[in-house]
Amino acid sequence: MEFEDYLKWVHLLGAAVWTGGLITLAALVVALRRAGADRPMLQAAARQFGRLSWTALAVAVITGIWQMEVIGYAYASISFKLGLVITAGVLALIHQLTARSTSPAVRGALQGVILVVSVLIFGAAVAAFG
Repeated sequence: MEFEDYLKWVHLLGAAVWTGGLITLAALVVALRRAGADRPMLQAAARQFGRLSWTALAVAVITGIWQMEVIGYAYASISFKLGLVITAGVLALIHQLTARSTSPAVRGALQGVILVVSVLIFGAAVAAFG
């Protein structure tokens, strides 16, 4: 296996952890709420997810940029994907910064939008490179 293959593998792993984590957290929050979990328990789950998800997103972004340099992907072929990545990151940051002051419905809606954008990132990648 060549270096570029390892780079792609790590990139995909970071993206999968980010998006898979969003799906898992969404299901987990619903289950915890139905089980009567209080806000501190939900916050603890969200904080732990935050540690992992920000790391995964950073890995995906860094390896994505690295791939552009090493493999030579043209900016034009991935500009839509880059826009989606930036959108997902900004929305996630807004979600994190406003979570204490917004209602569960607003937090859930924002998390849903982040999930949809994250899934679209995979679609954009397949369209650009598939």
